[in-house]
Amino acid sequence: MTPTDKERRDAMLDRVLSRGAQALGNHESDVDEDSQFDLAERAALKRVAGLSTELEDITEVEYRQIRLERVVLAGLWNTTLAEAENSIRELAALAETAGSMVLDAVIQRREKPDPGTYLGRGKAAELAEIVASVGADTVIVDSELAPSQRRGLEDVIKVKVVDRVALILDIFAQHAKSREGKAQVELAQLEYLLPRLRGWGESLSRQAGGRVAGGAGIGSRGPGETKIELDRRRIRARMSKLRKEIAAMAPARETKRKNRTRNHIPSVAIVGYTNAGKSSLLNRLTDAEVMVQNALFATLDPTVRQSQTSEGITFTFTDTVGFVRNLPHQLVEAFRSTLEEAADSDLLLHVVDASHPDPHGQISAVRDVLKDVETRDIAELIVFNKADIAEETVLTGLRAEYPHARFVSAATGEGIPELVETIEEKLPSPNVEVSVLIPYERGDLVSKIYALGSVEREEHTTGGTALHAKVPQELAAELDDFRRPDMVIGE
Repeated sequence: MTPTDKERRDAMLDRVLSRGAQALGNHESDVDEDSQFDLAERAALKRVAGLSTELEDITEVEYRQIRLERVVLAGLWNTTLAEAENSIRELAALAETAGSMVLDAVIQRREKPDPGTYLGRGKAAELAEIVASVGADTVIVDSELAPSQRRGLEDVIKVKVVDRVALILDIFAQHAKSREGKAQVELAQLEYLLPRLRGWGESLSRQAGGRVAGGAGIGSRGPGETKIELDRRRIRARMSKLRKEIAAMAPARETKRKNRTRNHIPSVAIVGYTNAGKSSLLNRLTDAEVMVQNALFATLDPTVRQSQTSEGITFTFTDTVGFVRNLPHQLVEAFRSTLEEAADSDLLLHVVDASHPDPHGQISAVRDVLKDVETRDIAELIVFNKADIAEETVLTGLRAEYPHARFVSAATGEGIPELVETIEEKLPSPNVEVSVLIPYERGDLVSKIYALGSVEREEHTTGGTALHAKVPQELAAELDDFRRPDMVIGE
């Protein structure tokens, strides 16, 4: 490097550093001076303590550094500090689930994001210093970034920038197992990627427009379709194919639902925030042996398991995908077919983590997503899980606020018998009393009466099986041709 080049580089660095120092000294002059926030708070990035997951065991350092991305988290604080820290800690859990090592986290008090760099150029420069000091290679932002914000932030920080939506999509891509789940995740990823494609250099060249394109200009014709346009066309074609594949899978799922409806089998949909313990609760209620892991979005594909009430009435439990705050709308749309399992249920078992710092926020986030799949008319039973590790003062407040909720521990079994009893009370019960004589060749109807109703008396006669039972309204209509109201059935 010639001395002239070195002098130019040093001068450029001096200008950048002086602008950064001036921005810090001006206390973020790009924020409206009439903002309700104190200037001192706006001017400071607050470190969030206790989020580093870097290993202290030196024997694992080399392996972890090869396998994991080293990330710094960044977010805005425009509500309360407690809510901001809860949100950034959830982002840390998401990052760890995706396979990252969280080194540091910062939040800035700001009324609204900067349209250019999300944090503002001064705070972005300060974040760049933090990233360089801890040796991070990625910054994860606790919000959805516009394409321009992501580019602006990357230009200042000089490392990869990922927003919350991309992080959740990556987790879903890792955990999807079934063919339908993989197709749904890929569709959501492509919908997110399409408006964020970027091109460089020759990939941006194109045919000239106007008269030149018609042959009036010499030497002005480009090489044709640009690379970025070609990529967009291929993505749209792939998205169209995925939508057709998902639609083709719908009949099989619809057939299963229709079979349950035709057989009048009641269903209970287990919904809730991710990592609230839905799969653990399903295992405790049905011995389903569903994979359980202390991670966000450990299971994505719905699981349906059969169970019976104490009176022998058959019903099903359906474990659905977990929800999270600000769940990307691409995922809500892609997983709409999965969420329809909740819309077709007779009871929503809404599982909440009682040990979480903000259980009310979990409840609101889940209900916001369920509004999109029209579950307003379905009965809801709130179940606070992990009661064994929650603080007693918190449980007391939740019991006062949600008097009809149930408090359980899927790990220890605490409260499970009371929960089962409540579920049985809320399920549609057979309330039509019938006396029927079923021919022996219609043994399927006898089985259905036992499965869906409550048989009080039975007698085998020369004409068939005589039964006195209570059955659901739909099954009673199906048995109209076999009713014998004057028939006396022995005890």
